[in-house]
Amino acid sequence: MSTSVGSTEQMSTAGYLHTGQLTCHDVSGRGIPCQGSAQDAEFAKGTAWPSPRFIPEGETVLDDLTGLVWTRDANIGGFPMMWQEALEWVRELNLKHALGFSDWRLPNRRELRSLVSYQTSRPALPPGHPFTNVFQGWYWTSTTAAIAPAHAWYVSMDGARMFYGGKDQSFLVWPVRGRGSVLPVTGQKLCYGMDGAVIPCPGTGQDAELQIGMPWPDPRFLVEGQSVIDRLTRLRWLKNADLTGCAVSWPEAFKAVETLRCSAPDKTEWRLPNINELESLVDCANHSPALPIGHGFAQLNEAYWSSTTSLYEPDWAWALYLEKGAIGVGQKRGRHFRVWPVADVSSS
Repeated sequence: MSTSVGSTEQMSTAGYLHTGQLTCHDVSGRGIPCQGSAQDAEFAKGTAWPSPRFIPEGETVLDDLTGLVWTRDANIGGFPMMWQEALEWVRELNLKHALGFSDWRLPNRRELRSLVSYQTSRPALPPGHPFTNVFQGWYWTSTTAAIAPAHAWYVSMDGARMFYGGKDQSFLVWPVRGRGSVLPVTGQKLCYGMDGAVIPCPGTGQDAELQIGMPWPDPRFLVEGQSVIDRLTRLRWLKNADLTGCAVSWPEAFKAVETLRCSAPDKTEWRLPNINELESLVDCANHSPALPIGHGFAQLNEAYWSSTTSLYEPDWAWALYLEKGAIGVGQKRGRHFRVWPVADVSSS
C-alpha cells in the first residue's frame, strides 16, 4: 500500500493549492511508502483543503477552500458550446437571475482547475464531492491561449489535463461566481475574438475583463544569488531552470535534485516541485515562455517534470509545458522532460 505523510502544518504555503495527492507510486505505477520518496504526497505542499471542503447550498455549491460558488449541476448548459456561445450563454444566465444570482461568469483557468484532485480520475474531482452530471471530458475557461489567441484553455474532468482548443470547437460550461482570496490572477490582460484578434474587453466576460484573483506583488520575482524568489508563493526556484542540461526520466529527476540538495552549501532543501507549484509560475499573458516579464530565470526549456503522479495512469507523472503554459503527462521511464528544483524560502 502507498502511504501519505503530509500534514496540515506543511500545507500552509500561499498562492497555490494542495494537489490533493495522498499516495506515492514507482515508475511502474505500483504504490510505495511515501517516506523518503520525495514525491508530492510526502511533502504535501500548498494551501490545505478544509473538511468538509464543499458545502451544498440548494442548487449551488460553496468551495470552502477557494471561496468560489459553483452550480451544483456540472452540465447546467445541457450541451457543448463554442467559446463565444459559452460566454454569451453565461451572460443570459445573469439576465435571467439564474439560481437567484446575476453575477455568474465563465471561470478562468485557475478557477476551473482549482476543482481538480490529483488523487482521483474519472472524474478528477475530490472524493465525496456533491456535484451532479459531471461530464468526463473538456470544459471551457474564459482564458485565451496567448500562444494561439484563436484558442482558449480548457480543463478535462476525466483525467485533469489542461490544454487549449480552437474557439470554434464545442465543449461544456460550468459557471462560477464569487471572489476568493486564495487563487492568484492568471495574468491575462487582453481580450480576444474568435479569430484571435484583440478586442475591447468591456462586456466580454473574458478573463482579462474581470481579472478575478489575488493580485501579484510588484516586483514579483527577486534574484538572490543562484536562486529566484517568487514573492507571490514564497517559493525559491533555482535560477538555472535546467539542472541536468538534458531531458531525463522521472527517477533521474529525483536523483538530480537529491544530489543538488546534498551538495548545496547554503543547506537549501531543494525538491522536485509538484504540479501546482510549477503551474503557479505561468503568466497567461505570455508564451515561449509562459512566464511574467522580468522573471530572472535562465536556461529555460519546453517542459518540466513534477513530483505528482497521474492517478489516471500511475506509471505516468504530470509535467508543465512552459512554452505554452499547458499541463500534461509523460511516462515515468522515458527521458521526456527537464528538471527545475524548488524550495520554500524558509528552508534556506
